[in-house]
This record gives sequence, C-alpha cells and structure tokens, in this order.
Amino acid sequence: MCIGVPGQIVAVGEDLHQLATVNICGVQRQIIIALVCDDDPAALLGVWVLVHVGFAMSIIDEQQARETLAALEQLEMTVMD
Repeated sequence: MCIGVPGQIVAVGEDLHQLATVNICGVQRQIIIALVCDDDPAALLGVWVLVHVGFAMSIIDEQQARETLAALEQLEMTVMD
C-alpha cells in the first residue's frame, strides 16, 4: 500500500522542471511539481498537494489536507500507545 501526504508549496523555481519546496508538518522537502504544474509554477505557491515519493501527485483543497493530516496524527498516537 502507498500513502500520499499533504503538503503546502512554499517555494518554486522558474519553470516546472525545477524542484519546488513543500512544507509537510513543519518539515520542508524538495519535490517535483511537473505532474501538477500546467503553466506558471508561481501559481502553485500556497497550494496544497498530495506528495508521494518526492512527487506532487495531485492538488487538494486545504480542508482535505488538514483532515488528512489530523487522521495521520491520530494514527500516530494510536500506534504509539
């Protein structure tokens, strides 16, 4: 089974072939945005995406992102008990 994690894009390069920076639970990672970028990477600043193995796989809305993050936090707490 694979899992995607929501992250918010906080920095982009000048074109879709450059890496972007995403914030996932306070940790910043470099990701590839080519699968979700249609034209101008700057339009993705602040956008929530579903990240899997270093790729932004899809754009998601903020509510969906926050609900998923909350579910992952709950899962972590359950596993730690």
